[in-house]
Amino acid sequence: MKTFSAKATEVERKWYVIDAADQILGKVAVEAARLLRGKHKPIFTPHVDTGDHVVIVNAAKVRLSGNKETEKIYTSYSGYVGGQKVETPKKVRARRPELLVERAVRGMIPHTRLGRAQLRKLRVYKGADHDQEAQKPEPYTV
Repeated sequence: MKTFSAKATEVERKWYVIDAADQILGKVAVEAARLLRGKHKPIFTPHVDTGDHVVIVNAAKVRLSGNKETEKIYTSYSGYVGGQKVETPKKVRARRPELLVERAVRGMIPHTRLGRAQLRKLRVYKGADHDQEAQKPEPYTV
């Protein structure tokens, strides 16, 4: 018996739409990462991009449980003295709400070249409208 290994050229990709309105951020990110990696498919192969395209709408209406809206912090560091920036999800939501979902999904995808290729199939919109109607995406419930 031989082990099956998917080939990148033979993968059939679908499009899914996830509505993040009034959903917990982590649960939306888990399902999006699962679809992007292709772990829901029987042909999943860890070293091949077998995932589907994911469109997340209503990112501005995503919920965080507990006190995370004000107590969780995102830090970034420029490398220069005094270059550390600290931001709460409340500030990120006011500045660019799509970033909350993008950061959550990025943390659940491998931090390699393959992971970057999988992340290119993610599109996040703060409102209910998106530009992928031509691809006929299927609604996906979390």
